[in-house]
Amino acid sequence: MDHVISGVAKFQREVFPGKKATFKRLANSQNPEVLFITCSDSRIDPNLVTQTEPGDLFICRNAGNIVPPHSNQTGGMTASIEFAVAALGVRHIIICGHTDCGAMKGALAPEKLSGLPHVKEWLGHCRCATEVIREKHGEVGAEHLDEVTRENVLQQLQHLRTHPSVAAKLATGQVELHGWVYDIGTGLIHCFDSQQGEFIAMEQAYAESQLMASGQE
Repeated sequence: MDHVISGVAKFQREVFPGKKATFKRLANSQNPEVLFITCSDSRIDPNLVTQTEPGDLFICRNAGNIVPPHSNQTGGMTASIEFAVAALGVRHIIICGHTDCGAMKGALAPEKLSGLPHVKEWLGHCRCATEVIREKHGEVGAEHLDEVTRENVLQQLQHLRTHPSVAAKLATGQVELHGWVYDIGTGLIHCFDSQQGEFIAMEQAYAESQLMASGQE
């Protein structure tokens, strides 16, 4: 805990003065372009990975980067998504999974979660991902962790589309959805390419988008 407290002191002493104008601008309002939904895992730092500044990302985090399907029962994720889309007017929504995800390990072996009943229930929102991989291979186990992680991102994007605020903006082209998987060990991010139907390295995706853009000019 000491390093956390000393970090606050360092921020106030060394970091804040250099960004004083930014924080003054943000003191009474925010206008983020991106809603970033990711896992609560301590190894994930959205601003570090994306090299963004305070005010750039509206961040929602939970175990497994889960988006429950919309229902009449209000929850923290539902309210946060509605606020980001309908009130803040974000233009992009990213769901970012990651390698070695403990939540996905739990989804693969729910029988081991008997002592964590709330975790087990929460990970029920990942069942579609594990069932898709089971259907592909006839079984599902620890060796399918990476596949389940990627499939879970796609399933949570599907859940996201059931939220009325998101559906409305998608219908009018005011919001774009993105599925990412962050590799902790390499720093690489793979993003889902809907045309190819697979996750590809972000560098490749960016290069292809630039090539397409230049061809349209």
